[in-house]
Amino acid sequence: MSRSFPARAPRPIPGNDRPGSVVGSRVPGPGTSGACRRARSGSNREGTRALALAAGALGALAGASVLAQPAAWPAKPPRVIVPVAAGGNQDLIARNVMQRVSELLGQQVVVENRPGVSGVVGSEFVARAAPDGYTWLSIANTFVTVPAVLPTVPYDPVKDFVAASVIATIPQVLVVHPALPAKTVKELIALARTRPGQLNVAMSGAGSTGHIASVAFSRAAGIEVTYVPYKGNAPALIDLMGGHVGILFDQISTSIPLIRSGKLRVLGVTSARRSPLLPEVPTIAEAALPGYEAATFNAVLAPAAVPREIVARMHALIAQAVKTAELRARLGELGIELTASASPEEATAFVRAEVARMAKLVREAGIKADQ
Repeated sequence: MSRSFPARAPRPIPGNDRPGSVVGSRVPGPGTSGACRRARSGSNREGTRALALAAGALGALAGASVLAQPAAWPAKPPRVIVPVAAGGNQDLIARNVMQRVSELLGQQVVVENRPGVSGVVGSEFVARAAPDGYTWLSIANTFVTVPAVLPTVPYDPVKDFVAASVIATIPQVLVVHPALPAKTVKELIALARTRPGQLNVAMSGAGSTGHIASVAFSRAAGIEVTYVPYKGNAPALIDLMGGHVGILFDQISTSIPLIRSGKLRVLGVTSARRSPLLPEVPTIAEAALPGYEAATFNAVLAPAAVPREIVARMHALIAQAVKTAELRARLGELGIELTASASPEEATAFVRAEVARMAKLVREAGIKADQ
């Protein structure tokens, strides 16, 4: 059923006492022709059409702006590429820290191993990945040494990456065969000076963390030694225990059972402060060489063009994750000290400084890939 409403009387325009005048209308005065009225009416229609078109254009721009806004991160599981084989400290640290990050984020972080060419394969994969915050790289010391040792790598370790945070440091230990007549760092240096080039130092490949630590030690102490290359730390440790070589710089986690059993003698740790696992063992810096430090570090990087706010979010998650007491205790039993950079900028500056420092050391020491 239709409803009828009473008609509303038109409101007079102020200052116009002509009957029938309403707000928004104009009454032609005397002498106004019909042609003028038609022209004015047409002009009004054109103005209305122009306003409608402008409004439509603004609406389209607003819609495009909304579509251009980045989706909240993460909208899908991020990946962390570990460029070495599973099972080592780098893989262990990445998996444990990222598991905690997953819990904090409420989104699974996938850890994926892409080993090959001392980490080059996985590092290149991340350098070429889309800078959307869904592909990250776990690194250790080899990331900063390999570009200096190899003739070329398919990425720039400085320009192609930005760091979210350092996540862990691991001291190395200077260990010797028990028969070697040196019970302190100073005694070892004195012995090497009386036997230039005669002491054998085991190393697991040119540019490895142990090799770099040993080269830095020899240069700081002013001694000459002979390097014996091995395909990994395991065979190097076997020969060290057998007395075939006398000295090795090794990860604390793999050497500590042999130290405690008396199969190896530890002279010092390479970190800036003593290790909680070996509190009675001095640092090499305090024992003989002030300023010496050669600890292993782990960090998380992203492609350089990833938005800063996403990198900052990952940094904040890592900083919270590494504070987890249970995680710190569990990894601490292996000599792994969890940490976090103060900011992504600090982490990036640290990694870039390490790249420069290693390039200088490798160049001055004449370290070659086939050494």
